[in-house]
Amino acid sequence: MSPKGKKYDLSCCPPPPQRVEAILEGLEGLYPDAGCSLDHQDAYQLLVATILSAQCTDERVNKVTPALFERFPDPASLAQAGTQELEDLIRSTGFFRNKAKSLLGMAKGVMEKHGGEIPSDLNSLVKLPGIGRKTANVVLGDVFKVPGIVVDTHVGRLSNRMGLIKQKDPVKAEYALMEVIPKKLWTKFGHQMILHGRAVCASRKPKCGQCALLLYCPFGQDTQSGE
Repeated sequence: MSPKGKKYDLSCCPPPPQRVEAILEGLEGLYPDAGCSLDHQDAYQLLVATILSAQCTDERVNKVTPALFERFPDPASLAQAGTQELEDLIRSTGFFRNKAKSLLGMAKGVMEKHGGEIPSDLNSLVKLPGIGRKTANVVLGDVFKVPGIVVDTHVGRLSNRMGLIKQKDPVKAEYALMEVIPKKLWTKFGHQMILHGRAVCASRKPKCGQCALLLYCPFGQDTQSGE
């Protein structure tokens, strides 16, 4: 439902190619340099940072990871980390106990199954403890240059509002978007949608009247028409 209580129309699935193209062109115009905002130097660092970013800002994660990577510079050292020390280092990112468990499980899995090297394929990544498709796609797209659509809360929300898909489940949303967005744009599309979600299309108070994509967004048009 829109903020005005009026249901917007998402019956046109898949969306018209012309509208998809217009949205992609609009995103490119707004965010031509969109990329990963988590500081990292390699796949290991990005994997760790992405795990920490769950329900936490990238800015906060970037403040935590320098000390973390200095203490645990690779999967081998992280796999041997003490739980208490690790929790203390990541405490400010929130949900630190679960995140510490995921980090330790991931590192041990990398050591035991991949000889200390972060795997570069989706199937291997998602088999590691604490790693889902979203986290795997972040690493694949930004480190290994393997196209993937990252469906976080921003991408899922905006994609449904814009009528690109009609899926709330993140995995189903990912597959649905793969049918709509050209593969070569998958990684950048995710980054652009995240930036747009943060800057304009917020969950509770979207700035629809200021949105450059309003003309192509059923949700935004519905919101404006109800004012």
